[in-house]
Amino acid sequence: MVPAPSPSEPEPTAPTIEEIEDAVVDGDRPLASGTAISALRHRTFRIVYFGAFASNIGTWMQNVVLGAYAYDITHSSSFVGLIIFAQLGPALLLAMVGGLIADRVDRKKFLIVLSIEQLAFSVVLAWVVTSPAPSHLLLVLTVVMVGVGSAMFGPAYAAILPGLVDRSDLPGAISLNSAQMNASRVIGPIIGGVAYHFVGPAWVFAGNAVTYLFVVAALMVVSLPVMPQATQHASRWRELTAGITTARQDRVVGRCLVTVFLFSLLALAFIGQMPVVAAHNLNIDPKSANYGLLYACFGMGALIGAISIGTVFARSSKATIVRVCLLCYSVALTVFALLRAALPAYFVVAVVGAFYFAFITALNTALQTRLSDAVRGRVMALWIMGFGGTVALGNLIIGPVVSDVGITAVLIFGAGVALLLAWYADVRVRDDQVGVFDTILAQ
Repeated sequence: MVPAPSPSEPEPTAPTIEEIEDAVVDGDRPLASGTAISALRHRTFRIVYFGAFASNIGTWMQNVVLGAYAYDITHSSSFVGLIIFAQLGPALLLAMVGGLIADRVDRKKFLIVLSIEQLAFSVVLAWVVTSPAPSHLLLVLTVVMVGVGSAMFGPAYAAILPGLVDRSDLPGAISLNSAQMNASRVIGPIIGGVAYHFVGPAWVFAGNAVTYLFVVAALMVVSLPVMPQATQHASRWRELTAGITTARQDRVVGRCLVTVFLFSLLALAFIGQMPVVAAHNLNIDPKSANYGLLYACFGMGALIGAISIGTVFARSSKATIVRVCLLCYSVALTVFALLRAALPAYFVVAVVGAFYFAFITALNTALQTRLSDAVRGRVMALWIMGFGGTVALGNLIIGPVVSDVGITAVLIFGAGVALLLAWYADVRVRDDQVGVFDTILAQ
């Protein structure tokens, strides 16, 4: 049994499937220099990669317009929160289901089926919003079905990546997936915001449906290698429990997971409630191109923040970066909450996005360097739940609160949570933590 590598000198191991899944689903891996081009030399990877990139642009077109449309037809922050939960909530449970299914079926066929499912319900969504008074229930149910497909697609797509490039080129593949995920957050909202203003939501959702054809076409023209089947375990619940046991016994792992859960639950309200911020605080019409630009500025900041951890701050202490970025995020979010003019908001929201993704990337890196392969999957399942699904839960809870106290108070509360987490998130490794995995794995 090999102990976890020393945190001061981590062993240069190849990325695992869990790391690849984290990069694809969350887009929080930094861009590595010198390896991305070599990954693109693989024809199969190149075709699948650009197909996924096109689809992600469509997804972010739809994401940004959905929130704006929900607010436009109801002027209710609670309904906006419900729509965000319908979008992202399935990730709380179904991401793990998608990974399990992907280990037991033909992944190429599974991905094609999931893409067609999302295409079909995006078309249904476009049809629903053509009504001048659409059914709110039907709207939510349709968004849930799109979210179900998306929640299972991410892990299944991640599972095929190791076979698309040589093992030595995996870091480049991971970096490129991070780059395209964050770049799509910039391009998609710009296109979606402009299209929403000029042609309406139905055409935006129909356009997103078309982008799934790029993934389907890419998968149909390539031959995917047969991946080894995952070893079956006696109890999936015991696997999840082992991840919790690891978090309880390893101080760094525990603090990383608690931090990402609390941050996503309580300090990210502005993401789902962006239409409310735009309309109430900044006098920006959620149906306007300016709203798409606001969201795109956030995405651009997130892209810069993620890249900075793997470039400018590659040699810096990730534990220090976590706390500094949380502190700076708290300050930037407070400023954003108090702004009442659109022009400075474009810049400030980019700063918020930069500190947000720099923090998440550094925290994920601190967590990954503490994990041995024997427990990595079980702990990363908890990370995915905390990073993705908890955001949806937070928006569902915060929606009614916004109606009562206002969006500014909610954002400042989130900034206060980030400030407290800057104190709590001490993920430095202490001497008594070395070798802790030997104890955990022996149980």
